Amino acid sequence: MRSPKFRGWALLGAAALFAALPAAVAAPGSAHAGTTLEERKLPMRFSWVACEPNCRGWVSAVGIVTADSPGDFDEFARGRDLAGATIVLDSSGGSVNDSIALGRRWRALGALTTVGITVETHTARGDRASVVPEAYCESMCVFLLLSGKTRYVPEAAHVRVHQIWMGDRADDAKAASYTAQDMMIVERDIGRLAKYTFDMGGAGDLLSLALNVPPWEDLHELSREELRLTNLATTKAVADVLQQPGSSDVPMAALAAKPLQDRFVSTAVETEATPQPAKATKTAEALAPTGGIAATGPAK
Repeated sequence: MRSPKFRGWALLGAAALFAALPAAVAAPGSAHAGTTLEERKLPMRFSWVACEPNCRGWVSAVGIVTADSPGDFDEFARGRDLAGATIVLDSSGGSVNDSIALGRRWRALGALTTVGITVETHTARGDRASVVPEAYCESMCVFLLLSGKTRYVPEAAHVRVHQIWMGDRADDAKAASYTAQDMMIVERDIGRLAKYTFDMGGAGDLLSLALNVPPWEDLHELSREELRLTNLATTKAVADVLQQPGSSDVPMAALAAKPLQDRFVSTAVETEATPQPAKATKTAEALAPTGGIAATGPAK
């Protein structure tokens, strides 16, 4: 895995950092989270979670979307029948244009989406996979969630939105200076995001809520009513995304709420010779542009 290199415009994405996952799951036995805080700081990784014979299984998608993520998903999907698969998200966002590309791939597969953390419970009868509902879907993760044909958001999940901004100036956005080309690029990418939102069946309320949150304010967490108004949540039944037809076993674990730790802000993440975690940021910056634009990359 290569470490991401980010530049340019960014859709602000604060990593929601929280305490270690307690072993409180639906089934008895020892449990461990399928993701850790360190994994959330890395580029997005995909894994297949089997839960036979009670359910079909699901795709766990954890981390930050980078320029490599669409290709990484294509490689992961090779040889697998993912038509109609459920994708379980735990992400602080990432690249706008690469998230759009990834979301369109998922819609073409007829994927279902939800928010959660995959947990394996060790019992006398063997390992059992389940999904802890308290997870974080922020920034462009929200638009990946939107790509599902059916979308379920657990009560304990945190879904948060905010504005597009220039990543290298998010630390002091009010004091920074901006060029006409900067304005052109961000408006272009807002247009791309708007088209994607409507193509996926989202409502204009989603864009309105996101674009009203500047970088010097906290991310806006969507209420249950806002999840309905934006058309992010299309079902109230977890069985619609995580239960195999005819099965009575829904692999969604119960977990008490945990306190939220501080979030951090950083600017660019440079490529290293060895893989390095992407810093938890309010921005997930864009790649260098192609064609006639040389100074600033597309929004992310």
